[in-house]
Amino acid sequence: MKRLALIHTVLLLAEMFKKKLSVSYPCLQSFHVVDESLIQELMASGGVMTPGLVRRLAAQAGLARDAGAEVILFTCSSTSPAVDYIRPLSDVPIIKIDDPLAERAVQTGEKIGVLCTAKTTVLPSQNLIREHAARLGRKVDIRARLESEAFEAIMAGDKVRHDEMVIRAAIELSRECDVIVLAQASMAHLVPELAKRIPIPVLAGPDLCVAALAGYLKD
Repeated sequence: MKRLALIHTVLLLAEMFKKKLSVSYPCLQSFHVVDESLIQELMASGGVMTPGLVRRLAAQAGLARDAGAEVILFTCSSTSPAVDYIRPLSDVPIIKIDDPLAERAVQTGEKIGVLCTAKTTVLPSQNLIREHAARLGRKVDIRARLESEAFEAIMAGDKVRHDEMVIRAAIELSRECDVIVLAQASMAHLVPELAKRIPIPVLAGPDLCVAALAGYLKD
């Protein structure tokens, strides 16, 4: 099995993925890189993917490769547009966390609700869904909703407040959609709870991404 590097911009995602990978791939060799300054810089630029930020993300991928990574996964939805620039520079596969999520959403329904807590994720998530819709020849109607106060809460360590706000927003958004997309991995733990409260599918990136890794990790 190939060695995997995961590059995160939020600390809590490292622990989340460690647990998921240990269950799905117990023999996997992997390591995690966390650089919170990447998302901080992106938010400071108003969500603009600057050349400097792309260079820094490319440098992280290069360092991961030098450390022995044979597959690289970027777990940040906001920085995913940079992956398109970095892939041609790499001799190993580089994966966006939300590719499997966007594909599943397009296959599940036409009216897609995209719930974000970071403003930097709103546009990249919609664009990625549209890319997959075009590739699959599907029509989509995207309804995006931003809950920025929930992001502030989770960054401050207030998980309870974050979860309450996301659940409320998802319930409201579900009334006008066929499927809900939780556009950031930091909301993924709420899928089981939302499944009890919402009569439409609720999708999140981590589990779909972990399942899709199987095709990349085989020797």
